[in-house]
Amino acid sequence: MTGETETLARFAADLRISDVPDAVAERAKLLIFDTFGIMVRATHDAESTPSLLRAAARLGYEGGGISGAGLETSYTPPGAAMINGTLAHSLDFDDTHAGGSLHPSAPILPAALAAAEMAGVSGRDMLAAIIVGYEVQIHISLALGPTDHYRRGYHPSATCGAFGAAAAAGRLLGLDAKGMTRAFGIVLSQAAGSLQFLEDGAWTKRFQVGWAAQNGLVAATLAAEGFIGPTKALEGRAGFLSTYAPNPDPEKVVAGLGGDWETMNIAVKPYPSCRYSHAPLDALISLRAQNGINGDDVELVEVGVSKTGMILIGEPQASKQSPKTVVDGQFSMPFLAAVALRSGGMGWDDYDRHLKDPATLDLCRRITTAPDPKPEAEFPERLSGIVRIRTKYGNFEEFVRIPKGEPENFVSDLELRAKFDGLTTVTLSDARRNALSTALLSLEKVTDVGALMALTRSNRTAGAS
Repeated sequence: MTGETETLARFAADLRISDVPDAVAERAKLLIFDTFGIMVRATHDAESTPSLLRAAARLGYEGGGISGAGLETSYTPPGAAMINGTLAHSLDFDDTHAGGSLHPSAPILPAALAAAEMAGVSGRDMLAAIIVGYEVQIHISLALGPTDHYRRGYHPSATCGAFGAAAAAGRLLGLDAKGMTRAFGIVLSQAAGSLQFLEDGAWTKRFQVGWAAQNGLVAATLAAEGFIGPTKALEGRAGFLSTYAPNPDPEKVVAGLGGDWETMNIAVKPYPSCRYSHAPLDALISLRAQNGINGDDVELVEVGVSKTGMILIGEPQASKQSPKTVVDGQFSMPFLAAVALRSGGMGWDDYDRHLKDPATLDLCRRITTAPDPKPEAEFPERLSGIVRIRTKYGNFEEFVRIPKGEPENFVSDLELRAKFDGLTTVTLSDARRNALSTALLSLEKVTDVGALMALTRSNRTAGAS
């Protein structure tokens, strides 16, 4: 009987873009477009980027001919994959998958970009590889059971992301099913990612996703050169499923593969924060607008989320009510709620404005988070949330079942373009930004991935258009 690893490897090696429904390919291009905007902004704006680039230079990653997003310097293939993957996850603005409870594009797209430049393949081939990566990563996470994986302290975007990155890179490096099986076996020894960053706002969440992109690329390259990895990377006695979660369901690795496309279940973020905060943010922004709520008038806010969401954005309550860094803020429901109530929204620049604002931090202490039966009943299919606000002049409540950006409530083309423009206007002129957008949204027509990456480099000068 064919095992899960072999079945998944055959799917990853054999899929062609002609096998993919048009709707799936179009959705993938939107996700890629969204991620490029994030990488470009993070190159110039994330506080972790300068040390990342200095370390890359010191490690000898510079000068390898592979593009870094928004950067003039070229890098070795592993270096480019690691840098771009870290950038893609540095704003916590990248896409998500509710059932898998992870970020698909951040580890997969950078591995595919590096492999595409290595192999000199077209955008059409790269598109197929990225879809392969999405499907592999998400199916593995579903099989683990994300809540159990979180409870063990793992970060599925990084652990499962390494497998997705290996699949995407392996597809572009020409691996057959046996080669892909070797790549999965090799990346098993590299899959890592810890939630310890939640305790002190460390930057490792960003880096470990970039490292997953690098690990996947390295595993695929080793496999392409004949290096041998274990053949039962997923279902083996010491394989990924049995060692990374207590109650895995191996059948979910292959259930619906190539028919029920998980790529269509990937969501785009309207706010640069943990996805579990988005339904409450939708509710808070709505209640504020409808009822003229002023932050100064708020006596108490109770935010209800799923038990899994509570792990990330609600506990421990005391530290969540006193965020100090951007990472703290991204995973603090009290802080995010306070910003939304005070400003009517939540954007990347709000971290700089509000993390040292006494009024915002005071409001944080009047906001609590707790598991709630209504969101819990919707989990894991939906990352729902409920908000109850007590003010000096009345009480208000709203339940959001499907947050903005989920497939059933997806962003419009205009909203997606507005997000992209908002992120890239700082560094790209109108003409450069439009050229990049056109290329990404017609990725199947791109013949030179290196030329595509060149469009991400800053050309914003006085008077540029």
